[in-house]
Amino acid sequence: MNTTSISMTLNGQLIHAEVEPRQHLVDFIREDQNLTGSHLGCEQGACGACTVKVNGQIVRGCLVLAVQANGADVQTIEGLTADGVYKDLQQAFLQFNALQCGFCTSGMLLAGAELIETKPHASRTEIREWISGNYCRCTGYHAIVDAIAHVLEERQSNVK
Repeated sequence: MNTTSISMTLNGQLIHAEVEPRQHLVDFIREDQNLTGSHLGCEQGACGACTVKVNGQIVRGCLVLAVQANGADVQTIEGLTADGVYKDLQQAFLQFNALQCGFCTSGMLLAGAELIETKPHASRTEIREWISGNYCRCTGYHAIVDAIAHVLEERQSNVK
């Protein structure tokens, strides 16, 4: 087996590993690092279930090879939720029933968190557009939009 040495900061921890050059980042995270919050869905980058952050931007983990993340700062849903910065978003997902089976939830939370960071005044239409790359078969999106809009409104009211 042909392997390549990589290093990355994964959820704040420096890790070193040997990976096959063709191994996808989400497979490395799930199988080798036992972080199973990101899911494999379509394996074509369309569904968003495999979403992770690489160097501060959300990417589809099924479209990025682990070797491409060499030297990168990678954050999974486990890392995003560990610091508590998005506890309000998690709570809103519960409050508004924005999750049912949970398969899309990690990707939706990462997309929602990125929206909150980059467009804190987003409208409901902008929220829908922002999360449009993430598929959810259970909720119909309305509850997800409600949850994200609620967090945006709450954070704005706390700023005033």
